[in-house]
Amino acid sequence: MTREIAQAHPHQFANEAAFRKEIMEPCKPVLLKGAARDWPLLQRGGPSIRDQLRQFDAGREAEIFIGRPEISRRYYYDEDFAGFNFERESVTFAEGLDRILASAGQAGADTLYMGSLPSERYLPGVEELTRLPFLPSSLRPRFWIGHASSVACHYDTQDNVACVALGRRRFTLFPPEAIGDLYVGPIDFTMAGQPVGLAVDSEPGDPRFARFEAIRDMAHIAELEAGDAIYIPKLWWHKVEALDPLNVLVNFWWDGFSAGPDQPFAAMMLALITIAERPAAERAAWRAWFDHYVFRPDSHPLSFLPPEKHGILGPLEEGNYQRIRMMVMRMLRGG
Repeated sequence: MTREIAQAHPHQFANEAAFRKEIMEPCKPVLLKGAARDWPLLQRGGPSIRDQLRQFDAGREAEIFIGRPEISRRYYYDEDFAGFNFERESVTFAEGLDRILASAGQAGADTLYMGSLPSERYLPGVEELTRLPFLPSSLRPRFWIGHASSVACHYDTQDNVACVALGRRRFTLFPPEAIGDLYVGPIDFTMAGQPVGLAVDSEPGDPRFARFEAIRDMAHIAELEAGDAIYIPKLWWHKVEALDPLNVLVNFWWDGFSAGPDQPFAAMMLALITIAERPAAERAAWRAWFDHYVFRPDSHPLSFLPPEKHGILGPLEEGNYQRIRMMVMRMLRGG
């Protein structure tokens, strides 16, 4: 059976440190009920969201996705996985917004949405309407505006707080360890940047996705109303459905535990070319090395020595991040 996502209320994490400790460190999704309820963007009796967004419009072109009625609002690959079942057009932000508003709820009309619009590029200054006190003040929001739609189950490589500003959203989530049962599609041929779990929208009993049947009913489900938010840790799989004729989502992406500019995904891609096609026994040996030095299930690899003897295995913040990075760069250059 499906599982409800844990809930938390904003008074439990009034600042960034508390949010990081209580919400982020467990690395599980959390429904943040009412976290964005007081945003000026959502207040009734004032300017509409459309009017508020238009006053910050920088006049830039954006990409709008167009889904014909026959795809039933589900943005996906085409039948033979050679392309996609939707079209893209370049429009100004204002034109795209007007088209979305004008056709919202029309029977038999195309579905439209503009997604992942960074505020600093498209709506500079709008972040004053979307502050969350428990997030780093340097974060800038992204906007997702459109009709009812279903976006395929995917992951992000950064932590995510997504806030519903208009309409309702349903999130269906699977943990990172489900990756082998989701039948993940190509890494380098995707709809919007990330590979997707092809099994998630399949019919029960589909012989192509036999392993998925064991976890199909173990999804975590959350339905958000305007003013609600959800925290999705990096690498958690999530399918996102916009449920109403007109929907606006505002999200914040960042790596809450980064020690520097380098991303874990880059390490994985490098491992693909250095380890993935070696003999099985050698891959197992490297797995033991990764467990010992990186994943550390049995504590720090030099825990039996005093901290001053840990060398580059000491805390990254003590200069070891740069030391290790320089070693890696020399290796990549063949030095």
